[in-house]
Amino acid sequence: METAEPQKQAGWLNRTVLGVGLTSLFSDWSHETATAVLPAFLAAIGAGPVWLGAIEGVADGLSSFAKLAAGHYTDQLKRRKPLAVFGYAFTAIATASFGIATHAVHVLLGRSAAWLGRGVRSPAKKALLAADVPADAYGRAFGLERLMDTLGAILGPLTALWILRATGQSYRKVFLWTLLPGLIAVACFWLLVRERPVEVKEPKSFLLGLRALPAEFRRFLLAVGIFGAGDFSHTLLILYATKMLAAEYGMARAASMAVVLYTLHNVFYAGSAYVSGWLSDHIPHRKIVLAAGYGLAVVTALLLCTATHSLWLLAGIFVLAGLYIGTEEALEDSVAAEMMPREQHGMAFGTMAAVNAVGDFLSSLLVGALWSAFGVGAAFAASAVLFAAGAILILRLK
Repeated sequence: METAEPQKQAGWLNRTVLGVGLTSLFSDWSHETATAVLPAFLAAIGAGPVWLGAIEGVADGLSSFAKLAAGHYTDQLKRRKPLAVFGYAFTAIATASFGIATHAVHVLLGRSAAWLGRGVRSPAKKALLAADVPADAYGRAFGLERLMDTLGAILGPLTALWILRATGQSYRKVFLWTLLPGLIAVACFWLLVRERPVEVKEPKSFLLGLRALPAEFRRFLLAVGIFGAGDFSHTLLILYATKMLAAEYGMARAASMAVVLYTLHNVFYAGSAYVSGWLSDHIPHRKIVLAAGYGLAVVTALLLCTATHSLWLLAGIFVLAGLYIGTEEALEDSVAAEMMPREQHGMAFGTMAAVNAVGDFLSSLLVGALWSAFGVGAAFAASAVLFAAGAILILRLK
């Protein structure tokens, strides 16, 4: 059984890193293409916003529980790769099934199945990636994966628009097309990602697996959770920019400008994921870069409190938001991989994903409620406080 850490001289940019990156690109390209037209498709079949909220809520909940369970289960397997391949294939087929949906219930079932597949594959994918690169290259490896994933998220909506124009607004053809990049993702993972088996310890229950997580890793999860409780969905930035710009430019033009700003956000998000990962590999303590990313989030939230109407300042806010989210996602995975032994990577990634999911849920409630009741200043001030608390806790980690 091969358990030795990959040799540094072999290089970190190997077939597994490339395979995971390409898989993330094509898989995100697939489901982001579908996501871009999903609200309009639901409206076309007579389903209102309540259905969209229910579909996204149920799907996200199932994905979170699946990540937690799969994280525990994958640590009991001698081979993690088949589980990840199954998850990618299941997601691709379930997403394409929207093309034959005739009722919102069918979309609910398809989306739930697709996100269940995402949850199943995620801990296994990250564990396989961490197993095939040296520990001093975790930042670059996970940063490149996030970079490729974000490129797929940028290509998805653009592809959806192109297909709609080419097919005369056929949503079903958009959904069926997603099967192509989805299956390419499966092929990339199957053909390129290398399995490096780790020593499988004696099977233990899920609760024992949670208790076996080191105390320092639990403190790390606490920091991630507190930060996540303030980390509002960045689609709120589109709403924020639209409201701020509407008085000067009109609602329609302001909405278009907000989408352009969000595209700018995604470009910096993609770039910062790799750059921050590279930087973390070249300084003594990786946590410093993650704490700096959390610090950028504090600045972003404080700027949002000003309720600015300046287009240039809004552009700066979107850039900062892209920088911190890319740093956060790449470095949280890297720090988790560094803190935990390889045979517990599945549980570590699964637990962290669940903590992030709870944080996303709480932040959506918190920021939305404060915005409605007291305005943007109170909403984003609360986020800034939580961001700062998370950064302090990260810096206090050993």
